[in-house]
Amino acid sequence: MPPFSLAGSTALVTGSSSGIGHAIGHGLHAAGADVIFHGLEPAAPALPPGALYLSADLLDPAGPAQLVAAAFAARPGLDLLVCNAGGFWDGPFLEMDPARWQRTLDLNVRAAYFAAQAFARELVAHGRPGAIVTTCSTNGFQPEDDSTAYDISKGALVMLTRTLAQSLAAHQIRVNGIAPGLIRTPLTAGLVDPAKRAHYEKKILLGRLGEPADCAGAVAFLLSPAARYITGQILVIDGGLTLGQIGRM
Repeated sequence: MPPFSLAGSTALVTGSSSGIGHAIGHGLHAAGADVIFHGLEPAAPALPPGALYLSADLLDPAGPAQLVAAAFAARPGLDLLVCNAGGFWDGPFLEMDPARWQRTLDLNVRAAYFAAQAFARELVAHGRPGAIVTTCSTNGFQPEDDSTAYDISKGALVMLTRTLAQSLAAHQIRVNGIAPGLIRTPLTAGLVDPAKRAHYEKKILLGRLGEPADCAGAVAFLLSPAARYITGQILVIDGGLTLGQIGRM
């Protein structure tokens, strides 16, 4: 099989009804994978031919394991997982409350942890290899104003990726992550008014905001045989946002 092909594999992408996850799902399909999309909404978004859509609430403590079980029931050959689902409910630190804190950690960290656990348990039980990719963020390395819970959750995802890579290596299950920078999605729509956009485009070395599709190829690579000797790594996808100290004047 060509090293960059996902033909013969099946991937579940959590949080793929829109934004980065939706683009990842389409990218994996283009690379040859059978893709299971997921969202909270009961109706499926625009899907590529043959793709499956499952609805599940990952804030429900039982939700991640139930979603993975449903995915295996529908596609027993499932061998790839993208833990992409996430959310942002922050405000100024002095105004944050326990409910928003807990919601952030539950979706961004707990759901990824237990989805990965349910997925890995099934593969280990059948002696099959596989691969996992998590959607972290440059916020996991660099803080942002009024983003404390989100920043902390993404930092936790970075370590989740690394510790699961160590825990699952003996079972031939690789675990890597991506760290998108400023990507144009519904989640970041409020950040891109003309004045802010001009500022960001000066700070980003490649001169533009990212698009969801910019993340898809990186995930396809990390899940593919071409990355068979890579595990525990975080691939930054930010157009050089976090590389320079000042950006262009």
